[in-house]
Amino acid sequence: MPTREEVATAERFGARYALEAPAGVELERFVLGSDYGATGFTTVAQADLLADVLALRPTDRLLDIGSGCGWPGLYLGVRCGCTVVATDLSAVGVQRARQRIRRDSLTSSFAVVASARHLPFGENSFNAIVHADSLC
Repeated sequence: MPTREEVATAERFGARYALEAPAGVELERFVLGSDYGATGFTTVAQADLLADVLALRPTDRLLDIGSGCGWPGLYLGVRCGCTVVATDLSAVGVQRARQRIRRDSLTSSFAVVASARHLPFGENSFNAIVHADSLC
């Protein structure tokens, strides 16, 4: 059962993720270098650094907590070839992440609505975890 804070967060970010204004995408490209509908501050250069530090391989599974529309986890999936599981409180963000998974042909990746407090995965399910621009 989500907490009141989680419900409020899902509603607030859901409203933001629902915006698909071309000007917003252009601004994100200019500032971050990406086009995922990101609401955070992680740049492409920083995501590339994450990829280098994590040394993800195609056989690895990456969990992205608080992924929203999928940035930067799905980008790492494309760059490294690994499987990504994107999670967020917002159903709108997860839907956008699922669209991006299809767009980027990340056939083994998926996105689910889940709280970082109660993830629906067993121990040792992932090789790496990212949670850029979110508080867990």
